[in-house]
Amino acid sequence: MPSTTTRIAFIGGGNMARSLIAGLIADGYEAARLTVSDPDTAKRQALAEQFGITACAQAAEAIDAAEVIVLCVKPQVASVACREVGALLSDPLPLVISVMAGVTEASIHGWLGQPAPLVRAMPNTPVLVQSGAIGLHASAGTWAKQVNLAEEVMRAGGLTHWVKTEAELDTVTALSGSGPAYFFLFMEALEKAAIAEGLDPEGARLLSIQTALGAARMAVESDESPQQLRQRVTSPGGTTERAIAVFEEGGLPALTLRAVAAARHRAQELSELIAEEQ
Repeated sequence: MPSTTTRIAFIGGGNMARSLIAGLIADGYEAARLTVSDPDTAKRQALAEQFGITACAQAAEAIDAAEVIVLCVKPQVASVACREVGALLSDPLPLVISVMAGVTEASIHGWLGQPAPLVRAMPNTPVLVQSGAIGLHASAGTWAKQVNLAEEVMRAGGLTHWVKTEAELDTVTALSGSGPAYFFLFMEALEKAAIAEGLDPEGARLLSIQTALGAARMAVESDESPQQLRQRVTSPGGTTERAIAVFEEGGLPALTLRAVAAARHRAQELSELIAEEQ
């Protein structure tokens, strides 16, 4: 858990900020050390009432004395938010954490107008239930203490993993950022297949979801790789072996490779578009 003396300000009070705030407080973090700014009155009131934190309309109020600033605004308004924050920064510069999808470190630093220590985070939607997978990259000039602090803050949303280069965040986006939708698609397909084979819709849905949950939990808690776990379930001549053979004949591994590559290329394109438009 981050030091209880660390002050953290969230710029933007949407779902991502709400989830991280909820995770920090669940970990025992003091609500008095958290602030959030958002122009939406309803969002501010809801956050203040639910968590007991200070919610402000202006970023200047929220970041006063903050040692960590978490940028949680939509990419479309990234430049406006960063310029507003940058105009308020003073030495010693706080750590800036960005969860703005596709917004590069170069763009953020340019808009801030300050060489602030910066960590980019690529979370996914399960952060909403504190079960996210979050890729992290620190810009040059970010101290080891700040790197550790960024990891502690983002762990409030789930598992964290550091990448060596910023470009790898595009692969993170394609894997874990978009990944929940891949699993939802497969769960949807399993459910429809079970219904087609005669199972009732409610049973098909519940069993598909629980099977996915159980498999994921086994993978997390086991020392064995997914391949080894699959092989243990696949008895020679059995039903699982027959089904796996159909998946392989249909080209599932190659199709997955193409899908992830396509998502990574699109992530690169979107980053370039965001930089050009702002």
